[in-house]
Order: sequence, then structure tokens, then C-alpha cells
Amino acid sequence: MTSRRTGKRQFVPLIVANVFQLAGAFRDHGERIARTAGQSQARWQVMSAASAEPKTVAQVARRLGITRQGVQRLADLLVREDMAEYQANPDHRGSPHLILTRQGRSALAKLTAAADAYHTAVAAPLSEAELRRVHDGLKRLLGAVDRAGLPSGSQQAEE
Repeated sequence: MTSRRTGKRQFVPLIVANVFQLAGAFRDHGERIARTAGQSQARWQVMSAASAEPKTVAQVARRLGITRQGVQRLADLLVREDMAEYQANPDHRGSPHLILTRQGRSALAKLTAAADAYHTAVAAPLSEAELRRVHDGLKRLLGAVDRAGLPSGSQQAEE
């Protein structure tokens, strides 16, 4: 007979596989949407993360969960193309804020509108209650993942 703990645990790899599949589908659609404004999804994510309030490259990287170096490369490209600019950071002279220019905000607005149409299509067959349950469940799962963080090294989780 399967124990309750083993029974629950068996769903985790299935969820992981589903999340990876879903992330891949969202990435593919995101790339298509990004191309409508001549951007890549990675550039779109950096523009979006930098759009709400002044953020340093390191802050954008933390927000997106990617390396600072990767964001720096994309930020420098956006600045060269007049989509963004660096502005002085009064809290840290060596880490300027990445700010979108008018051209960058225009591209982001176009991307947001295209994404909204996609989000509407994805949400159409689901009820608001279903979407809320998925959202709440994913937030709880993310919390559980954070709390279960394995120690670095080769230690194994207890069976």
C-alpha cells in the first residue's frame, strides 16, 4: 500500500514536467509576440522589468531570475538602439538605473497589447475561478519549493 507521503510525492515530477512543457509553450508564443515589435522575448522581459520604476541591472536580473551579465548584455543593446538609457543612481554611483526611452516604452506598449490578445485567448476556455485556483496553487507550490531548498553540495533529501 502506498503511504500518503509517497502518494503526494509522486505528483511532483509530473508537475515539474507539466511546468516545463507549459514554460516552453509560453516561451514559443512569447518569441512570436516579441517579433511583432522587432524584439526577442529576453529583451521584452528586460524592458518590462525596467519599466515600472528605476532599477539597476542587478535588480532587473534578480527580478527575472537570470544572471546580471546576461541582463547587462541585453541592457547595453537596448541602450545602443535608443530603447533605454542609463541614468544616475543616487544610491550607488557605480550602478546606474536602466530607464526606458520613449521608443522603448512604445515598443513595450505594442508588446503588451499583443500579449493581452494572447492572454485573452488562453483564458477564454477557463473560468475565472479555475484561473485563480491555478494561480494560487502555483504560488503555494513556489513557496513550498523555496522552503524545501536543498542544501548545496551532494546532500540528498531525506526519504
